[in-house]
Amino acid sequence: MAKYIGPKTKISRKFGESLYGEDKYFDRRKYPSGQHGNNRRRGKKSEYFIQLIEKQKAKYTYGILEGQFEKLFFEASRKKGITGELLLQACESRLDNIVFRLNFAPSRSSARQIVSHRHIVVNDHVVNIPSFRLKPGDKIGVKEKSKKHPVILDSIQKKTSSILDWLILDEKNMFGIFRVMPNRKQIPENIKEQFIVELYSK
Repeated sequence: MAKYIGPKTKISRKFGESLYGEDKYFDRRKYPSGQHGNNRRRGKKSEYFIQLIEKQKAKYTYGILEGQFEKLFFEASRKKGITGELLLQACESRLDNIVFRLNFAPSRSSARQIVSHRHIVVNDHVVNIPSFRLKPGDKIGVKEKSKKHPVILDSIQKKTSSILDWLILDEKNMFGIFRVMPNRKQIPENIKEQFIVELYSK
C-alpha cells in the first residue's frame, strides 16, 4: 500500500493549516519553515503555482499519491456534473476517509492502518483496501473481534470530528451508514477544487 510517510508538520506549515488533525508542533509555528520564518519576503504567486498548491493540499489532506489522484480526476472529468465536486466526492467516498469521518480512527493515516489490518467490515464483509470506494447505502462497521481495539475505542470516546449529515453513526454498536453522496457544501475541507480542474485542463 503506497502512502506518504514524510514529515507531516512540515507539510501543514507549508499550507498554513493543519492537514492531519491535531498537531501541537504546528500550533507553535503556523508558517513555512526556513531561516527567516514568517518574515520571509514572498513575490507574487503565479496562477500555475496557486493551482499546483491547491492540488498538493488536496492530495496531502486525503493521503492520496499523485498517480491515484490523477486517476480520480480523469474519472471525474468523464462523468456528467461538476468535475471539481465529483473529484471531492470520490475522495470522500474512500473507505479510509469514511472510517475517519465516523471517528473509528483519529486521523486518515490511522484509518488506513486500521483498514489494512482488517479491522473494518463493509456490508458485513472484511475489506482491507483503504482506497475502496463506497456507495450510498453501504454499511461500515468495526469487526466484532476488533471492538476492543484501543485506538478505535479511544477515537470514538474523543469524538475528534463531528458526524456529517450524509453519514449515520450507531456509536454503541460501532457501525455507520454512508447515507448519501455529499454535495460540495457538505464537504468541510478547505480546498478550492476549481484550481485543480484548471491545472489538469491545461
